[in-house]
Amino acid sequence: MNPFDLADPDSYAHWRDRKLATHPERLEDLVVEVAEPAALTAAEYAALHDRIRRCNMAVYASAVGPDPDKARVRGLGRRFGLEHLDQNLCADNDAISALEIADDALHAGYIPYSNRPIAWHTDGYYNTGAAQVRGLILHCVRPARDGGSNRLLDHEIAYILLRDRDPAHIRALSHPAAMCIPPNLSEGIEIRAEACGPVFSSDAAGRLHMRYTARRRNVAWRDDPDTRAAVAALAEILATPSPYHFQTTLQSGQGLICNNVLHTRSGFETDSPRLLYRARYFDRIADT
Repeated sequence: MNPFDLADPDSYAHWRDRKLATHPERLEDLVVEVAEPAALTAAEYAALHDRIRRCNMAVYASAVGPDPDKARVRGLGRRFGLEHLDQNLCADNDAISALEIADDALHAGYIPYSNRPIAWHTDGYYNTGAAQVRGLILHCVRPARDGGSNRLLDHEIAYILLRDRDPAHIRALSHPAAMCIPPNLSEGIEIRAEACGPVFSSDAAGRLHMRYTARRRNVAWRDDPDTRAAVAALAEILATPSPYHFQTTLQSGQGLICNNVLHTRSGFETDSPRLLYRARYFDRIADT
């Protein structure tokens, strides 16, 4: 039985009904107060894990404020079974990225290190194979003075809304060449090869994974009518408010821990002190 198998509508209907019946419908239902993210009590862990089980994400609000100790991000991840970090191009030596405005040679040109808005995406959408980003932590050290908010949508909800419109959309976006990201070149040198793969896939345990970006540049969608229709339908779903769309502006000591759900970031002022730590993992959050 596999709810993500288009040939198994009964399993899908059972999973869908259970998912929608238990999914939070207010941002407040995602938030858990904790003392220290790296040293959760049993009750704090259980509360966070309950949110993640129901909607693949949770927001923690801690008492640590603007303390810049990155070790707490690593400690929080380990508590949830997140061990294998993605040492992506702009990450620090510890594989955790300090997201702030930066115009040096390494970071210039990459939107997360600017104050520009970022459209709907999952992190590491240009990763393929075993390097898929399945877990994500964002920890706020300093918020922007204005702006820098995130919209959030459980990727399993996006799947449901899209499949309920037309299962053909899921079939198109599950094609192994549905979305291709061209190679990353710097002064003619290939830093990353072309990355092609499906938007929707499931792992060996039957859990749904999604890789997606709403960017129009540097993305090549499979050139056929079904894919074009599916991409347009997904874009409409993301742009249409629903009880499952959340918006938050993380404050000092707050963070998001998730199974790489869909998210955005609004723009903010150029001279902002905004600093967030981002940890990307090849692991998915442990089920227990």
